[in-house]
Amino acid sequence: MSNNNYFSGIFFGVKSLLTGLGVTMKEFFTRKITEQYPENRKELKMFDRFRGRLVMPHNDKNEHKCIGCGLCQMACPNGSIKVTTESVELPDGKKKRQLVKYEYDLGCCMFCELCITACPQGAIEFCTDFENAVFDRTKLVQQLNLPGSHVAEKPVAPKPAAPAAEKPATEKPAAPAAEAPANTNPEKPAAV
Repeated sequence: MSNNNYFSGIFFGVKSLLTGLGVTMKEFFTRKITEQYPENRKELKMFDRFRGRLVMPHNDKNEHKCIGCGLCQMACPNGSIKVTTESVELPDGKKKRQLVKYEYDLGCCMFCELCITACPQGAIEFCTDFENAVFDRTKLVQQLNLPGSHVAEKPVAPKPAAPAAEKPATEKPAAPAAEAPANTNPEKPAAV
């Protein structure tokens, strides 16, 4: 009995070794997915859904979409966003909130995307930058709104022309009254 167990143990050991080597040899001939970073830095392309760092896009007129509502700051679980606003009086006498400073702490951010989801204007987004390592923590705190930037004004749609006086509609005759439904159950008398 012990010789039989001994040889069956050797057989199962060799079989499992060959199974593992078969998997290794199959993977040896498949296409490699490893990137040679930083040698391929120029042609390296990140996926669109990659969450790098938070940015506030500005157009060529130094305008952004942020209205300073602070919803992104409230949605951030780590407190990595600080929105500073001030109240500005417009020429027509109304007061409007204006963004002064939008600070983002990359060191605290956990890239959960709750701030982007909460933003009603779509003013912030993640970029595909992944080289964010620094030697000084203070460099991780960034101001996203550029100096001198302001909110992009939405174009005001022209008011439609006043509608012309409409002609009174001709009255249609009233529809005849509906009749009572027929009694389909002979056992119950119809309710009148």
